[in-house]
Amino acid sequence: MILRDIVLQRLQGKLWHTTHPDRFNAILAKGAILPEAEISDSERWGTAAGQEHYPYVRFLGGVSLFDFNDFDPSEYEKRCPASSWAYFVPCHLSWDCAVWIEIDRAKVVAPQFISGTELISKWKTEGAYGHNIMPEIEAAYLGSISTAAFKQAFLVRKSDSTILQLTRLQANAARF
Repeated sequence: MILRDIVLQRLQGKLWHTTHPDRFNAILAKGAILPEAEISDSERWGTAAGQEHYPYVRFLGGVSLFDFNDFDPSEYEKRCPASSWAYFVPCHLSWDCAVWIEIDRAKVVAPQFISGTELISKWKTEGAYGHNIMPEIEAAYLGSISTAAFKQAFLVRKSDSTILQLTRLQANAARF
């Protein structure tokens, strides 16, 4: 089984945020995932075309989440062939490793939480076609997500197929 499939099995049915281990350390230090974290645009996904083309969730002032509830990659790719989900699973293509943080659905509720279905509908209604979005599986949380909403986190490393379960107290995931 390839690493993408192994990681996808862990992600299935749950709500996630993915980040670089250095950023995970910053999240733990701040106590939250921030919509506008202290990261340069050159290190962010989808910012090369400038602010008017920022990813839709960032444009809304939110934190981007992956909702893998009832996710079937084959069916999804048929419906959404241009989606970039595989760019992030098992980890961002330009990174050696990534941390996946499971978010407790009960702790991120409406109106701040916008499901993938609601998000794509809002994107279409607003005609926000200049902003990137991953249809159906990208959800948004408008505002910061406290570490109290974390259920679990794991680190995945491409180089040796390592998957390491992290505790919220492991404030230096980058060493793994």
